[in-house]
Amino acid sequence: MAKILVVDDAAFMRLMLKDILTKGGHEVVGEAENGLVAIERYNNLKPDLVTMDITMPEMEGIDAVKEIRKSDPTARIVMCSAMGQQMMVVQAIQAGAKDFIVKPFQPDRVLDSVKKALG
Repeated sequence: MAKILVVDDAAFMRLMLKDILTKGGHEVVGEAENGLVAIERYNNLKPDLVTMDITMPEMEGIDAVKEIRKSDPTARIVMCSAMGQQMMVVQAIQAGAKDFIVKPFQPDRVLDSVKKALG
């Protein structure tokens, strides 16, 4: 199964995703609370996949996706968005994200998205 980096500024959202992913057989190798930390952790941990929140302090998710894909064009990233962020989801896909999941998280949808992105 995949090694995953979970990026979200809300600790409880990271915890929820971690729970879904580990129950789904994946290993969460790291967490980040904003885009800047995400880039650093990505480069250090080299995960198979990143779940990336869109709206965060310090650096937004879309900017972090662009930076990560600059250094690793093969990076697999799944965006996490709240309802009503469709425009940002489109920008995220254009920036190189493989898929997106909507909050509140549905475990089956999260695992399907991860599988699709790793596919």
